[in-house]
Amino acid sequence: MQRDRRAIGLKKISALLISLGPELSAKVLKLMSDEEIEVITAEVANTSRVAPEFKAQVLTELDEMRQAQNYMLEGGIKYARDMLDKALGAARSTDILRKLAETSEVKPFAFAKKVGAKQLAGFISEEHPQTIALILSYIEPEQGAAILSLLENDTRADVAKRIATMEKVSPEVLAELEQVLTSRFSNISEYDFAAAGGIKSLVNILNRVDRATEKLIFERLEREDPNLAEEIRKRLFVFEDIIMLDDSAIQRVVREVDNKDLALALKGANAEVSARIYKNISKRAAEMLREDMEFLGPVRLRELEEAQQRIVGIIRKLDESGEIIIARGGDDAIIV
Repeated sequence: MQRDRRAIGLKKISALLISLGPELSAKVLKLMSDEEIEVITAEVANTSRVAPEFKAQVLTELDEMRQAQNYMLEGGIKYARDMLDKALGAARSTDILRKLAETSEVKPFAFAKKVGAKQLAGFISEEHPQTIALILSYIEPEQGAAILSLLENDTRADVAKRIATMEKVSPEVLAELEQVLTSRFSNISEYDFAAAGGIKSLVNILNRVDRATEKLIFERLEREDPNLAEEIRKRLFVFEDIIMLDDSAIQRVVREVDNKDLALALKGANAEVSARIYKNISKRAAEMLREDMEFLGPVRLRELEEAQQRIVGIIRKLDESGEIIIARGGDDAIIV
């Protein structure tokens, strides 16, 4: 079912791009990822003809989606549903809002951007931890980190766990929560029904909190869900983040890393990471490293990622022991 829906979606996108012509289509493609461009252009290449009826259907749907989004920006989901019901009928209205929920990029809780972290933390601190987790999942990670740090210790860990294990949230749940907060705080009119929360969302927040908050959250998670704690810890500092370390820290890390792991890790590293590593080792060591990389030949992605993860583990241990410093916010911010 999901595959059939995706295939139909690709056909519609292909028909739209063909209808728009090369100049406008090029502008649309610039807004997409490389993977999306590859899939879509392949579909366009395999489309020899677009039936007039199908073209009309696609353009009509596009106009309806645009109209629905305008309604939502004007007055929210209830207003949009009422207007679409009147214009197109309840069945078509529901279908359009469902599609908009899958594609919208407008964030809910937009009012939070205008509110200070302390004020917002005080405002939501008495809410249920699941509600707090939902709000933090949608606002900017920097603001989420500041708010998380201001919550009570037990609440922090509970909220962190709920963010990491959260899945998709229905438009109705979001709308209901927004209505409650609106009546108590401010007017809210922007919505997004994409997936909220998840480990990635929590990692974005934890990467910006102070060390004490991070430690407290992990201690609680390790007691309640060790597997989840380990999965989050693995993602908290990724190999590419090595460029965030200063030169002396990189030199310290390299001394602890197995030469084979370093060669494996750099096989898949970007130019910036490689340049920082080579900058912080001797000319002779650099030559040996290049030789090791050539000797390895083709390697499996899994082996490469495991080597990078072992290096990340060393970095985190050195950070925890205070031998190097991973720059972060709060009380751990580095002052020069």
